Amino acid sequence: MIDIHTHLLPGVDDGAPTVEASLPVLERFARDGVTRVVCTPHLRATEAGTVAVERYEAIFAELVARAPAAPALTRGWEIMLDAPGQPLTAPWLRLGTSRALLVEFPRGGLPMGAGRELRRLADTGVVPVVAHPERYIGCSVDIVREWRELGAVIQTDAMMLLGTGRMTALARDMLEFGLIDCLASDNHGDGRTLATVRRWLDELGAAEQGELLTSTNPGRVLADAAVTPVAPVRLGRGVLERLRTIVFRRPQGTP
Repeated sequence: MIDIHTHLLPGVDDGAPTVEASLPVLERFARDGVTRVVCTPHLRATEAGTVAVERYEAIFAELVARAPAAPALTRGWEIMLDAPGQPLTAPWLRLGTSRALLVEFPRGGLPMGAGRELRRLADTGVVPVVAHPERYIGCSVDIVREWRELGAVIQTDAMMLLGTGRMTALARDMLEFGLIDCLASDNHGDGRTLATVRRWLDELGAAEQGELLTSTNPGRVLADAAVTPVAPVRLGRGVLERLRTIVFRRPQGTP
């Protein structure tokens, strides 16, 4: 599995506060079968031109030096589109060496022209990867479908599929309509992992979709290849009970 959205670069945002907090997460990811992790600290688009990149590079180098051999670590950012029209074409803003740019919108409500901003970014030669659209007030299946038609890749937070409430309802609707391109943990130095949802999809009989969402498509994003369409996953009766079983079951070998 490949996790393209994490906050494991220590001490730079609201994610893992120290290297000591990041290391157990990476060790657990390795046991879960995660082979590659992208560290994506928060960054506002309006601050992209002034951020102290050298500081982040030094912290990343320390993390790599102390981290286990697997999973492999890659750098990136989660860029808040806090104002339209910002220049975001610098290669160091992207996920690894790809053209992919992980972006997010404010949670308080989608700004007017969100789709136009994604199209503008695509026209500059980057591939906008929209992080967790299920979070945004005012977002809908139709809006997500439009974003994909504009050239955006859709990344849903994996554990959101196992929750309750408005955000989970939208995430599941997206899954049922085949509108999610990849899943990520959005881990902030906590217990979230792709493995939990991968097991859930396997138990739903959606192992093929699980492979695409957690491995194939994240890998294709990082390799600048077009994502593979993911077939709809039908969520039948009794799903909630199965979710609870999986969420609260401690995987073998987990401390």
